[in-house]
Amino acid sequence: MAMRDANEKTILETERLIFAEAAFADAPFILDLLTQPSFLKYIGSRGVGDLETALDYIRDLQLQYRINGYGSYVVRLKDQDIPIGISGLIKRDSLDHADIGFAYHPDYWRQGYALEGAEALLQYGRDKLGLDPIIAITSPDNTASQKLLLKLGLVFDRTITMAGKADETWLYVPSIES
Repeated sequence: MAMRDANEKTILETERLIFAEAAFADAPFILDLLTQPSFLKYIGSRGVGDLETALDYIRDLQLQYRINGYGSYVVRLKDQDIPIGISGLIKRDSLDHADIGFAYHPDYWRQGYALEGAEALLQYGRDKLGLDPIIAITSPDNTASQKLLLKLGLVFDRTITMAGKADETWLYVPSIES
């Protein structure tokens, strides 16, 4: 696993996690994460199949930081300084509002990292970036993500079809009580 690049820009920290802009040194981790069977099943292929395409993916993330001022970040364990996932706020042309997204390596599932990170990202998005509302999307069969979205105070709103996708996607929005 890649150690943190000295030039990497830290965006946010929680008790156990560091969120930083993706750096080229993260390419081996990005390749591993984006080719996990769970990533491909629940999120879909991002065209990453080797280190060169992982670098292209990172270039795309860096472009989003410059264009939108936010994007998906590499999530690291603070105490071990190793990457465990990507998570962030994403502005998609096909959605009216920024959405929260997360993908953690299966080795780090069911340890509370996704919830800890998503709560911090929502607060960061609202308080620092002025994004309101922040929504979410998930595949209909991704029950683990759906449960997490409910814990975050988001509720199922409707089924949508994203641009360029044949499959249905579930849209989650903040509940009235949030």
